[in-house]
This record gives sequence, C-alpha cells and structure tokens, in this order.
Amino acid sequence: MTMKLNRRTLLASSAAAATAANFGLPAWAQGRTVTVIDGYPERAMWVQELSNFYLPEVNRRLTEMGLDAMDFQESYGGSIVRPRGVLEGMRLGLGDIGVVTTIFHSSTLPSQGLAAVTPFISADAGLVARSVDEIAIEFEAMRQEFEAQDQVYLATGVVLDSYQMFSSQPLNGLADLANLRVAGAGYNLRYLEGLDGAVGVRGGLTDFYNMMQTGVTDAAMLWPEAANTFAIAEVAPYMMRADLGAVNSKTLTVNKIFWDSLDPEVQGVLREVGVLYRDRLAEVAMGRAAESEAAYVEAGGTIVDIDPEERAAWANAMPNIAAEWAEGLNAEGKDGTGMLTAYIDKLIAGGETPARNWAAEV
Repeated sequence: MTMKLNRRTLLASSAAAATAANFGLPAWAQGRTVTVIDGYPERAMWVQELSNFYLPEVNRRLTEMGLDAMDFQESYGGSIVRPRGVLEGMRLGLGDIGVVTTIFHSSTLPSQGLAAVTPFISADAGLVARSVDEIAIEFEAMRQEFEAQDQVYLATGVVLDSYQMFSSQPLNGLADLANLRVAGAGYNLRYLEGLDGAVGVRGGLTDFYNMMQTGVTDAAMLWPEAANTFAIAEVAPYMMRADLGAVNSKTLTVNKIFWDSLDPEVQGVLREVGVLYRDRLAEVAMGRAAESEAAYVEAGGTIVDIDPEERAAWANAMPNIAAEWAEGLNAEGKDGTGMLTAYIDKLIAGGETPARNWAAEV
C-alpha cells in the first residue's frame, strides 16, 4: 500500500513512530506508515523505479512470507526534502527509506566518490554498480560513513550509462571545450581541470536547464536519459559523446532507528530487493541510453563522437584525482588505496580497458 506524503502528514507519522519505538516493536506493525523520500521529482528514472518496482516488490515478498505489508507514504520532489537534503532528512528521521544523492556529500561520504574519481574507464552501469557494492562489502569504511549518519546502506545506484558533454555551442573536439562554463556536480567538475580555460559551475540536475537557458553556463555534464527527461535539447542542442563513464550517484538507505525496529526477515527482504533495485536501475539506464540519444536528436540535438586520441588526451591532461581521493581516505585511517586498486581491478576483470589506469600511478 502506498500514498503520497507532505510535511503536514509527516508530523503525525513521526509521532506514531516514537510511540511504537517506545515499546520496542516494529513501527510499521503498529500502524505507523513507512515514509519514503527523495528530493527529486517522480519523473526521475530512479524515483519511478523506487515507486513502481522496489516498494511493491518489498510488499509482495512480505505478503508471500506471511508478514504484514508496509504502509508506504511516498514523498518526492521537495515536499519534505530537496535533492541535497535527503541525507540530512534521513538522519533526522524525516524518512525511513530514502535515496541519497551521494555526489552532493563528498566530505561526509567520501568513499562514495570511487567511480566519480575514476573516469574514462567504464560506461557499463551494471558493472560499476556491482563493483561498488562489492567494495562496500569488502571495505567497511564505506558502510560506516552511512552509519555515522544514522543510516543503513542497502545498495548503490548507477542511474546513467555515461556522463557526456552537452552544450549550447557546437562541439567537435577538445578545442571546442576551451573557455566554456560547464555545469556539473561533485567530482565531475574536476574533469575540466587540464582543459584550456574551461570552468566548472556547481549545480544540481534540476538546475541545469535554467543555468543554460539564462546563460549562467554554456554547457553541462549529464547523461542522455536525463537530458531527455529535462528537455536539455531545447537549451543545449549539441552533445559530444566522450564516454566519461558511469558513476554511482545514488544510495538506497534506511534510517537506523527504523531498521533496528524491524525483524531480521524483514531486514533481509529490504536488502534483497535493494540489490534487485540496483540491478534494475542499471538495466534501465543501459536500455534507455540509445533511445534517449535518439529522442535527443529528434528534439533537435546533434551528437558528435570525440576522437579516441582526444579522449585519451583529455584523461591524461587531468590531475590524478583518484590518487588524491585515495590519499585523503588513507589520512583518515581508511584504506583508500586498497579501495581504488580493488575497484579498478574489478572493472578490468569485467572486460574494461582503462583510458588511464588511475591506480597504477598511486
């Protein structure tokens, strides 16, 4: 069962949660609704899959096991939190289950930057997602970062096949990126370092259209499915396919207090379906890539492939942000070097040939 939730109804739900917690019983079994949050709108692909696949599949399995289904109340698009506010909202108990956009929290969740600091290797969303989750199992530091925010890590989410460059001006090669103001978020802004005069401008996916329409930026780094969803062809009709790489930008989490109120078999269902949700997101992302590019062209966009030699030159012009990332984690007592090496080894074992092996330089 699901319904939509806003700030007003949240107060009543939170009061019921506190009452159930006082008795040490599963909150949802006491008539409390389970609040599901994301700051992005319902049209975002991962929100659609959360609402249409993850939540119904959790309830289907619970019912099949003879357990009570959860009464989900879904809140998306800023009705409780904005895109950057999910991590804090989950920590405060405004949500029980949520999708954290990790690229907004590089200082709080540094381990989540793993795929973002290793561009130009893989555009396989499924391989990247599985590899990141394996790192989370093998290196507890990744999970502990969420535990410090009173959350339980369920699964990563890769919702894009690869970042590409979209521009209001024609793009044919690296020379055309010179002196552009480029919208981006998190680590991908650093992909511009080493390019002549290119400047990154921080923003969220929902801001990119307006940023380019108003001239705040000339270009943006995003992926074709998102470009199609947010009508980017209207303001940036030129795409350069550079295959910067797939990135884990989402993590499905559960509030720790709520998690502790659940029986182990219910926790197991949330975890198992979380992995299915992870794989489904990757499958949808890869499946939509080609059709999204076709839709972009139909909407007036033009796509140009970057020359492989120029792509390699771009990768080699960058500072080794992966080594910097690893050293930062090492300084905190986390095995950043181990994570980096293990992750790239997994991608290579999965069939990828890096344009630049960032770990080899550590």
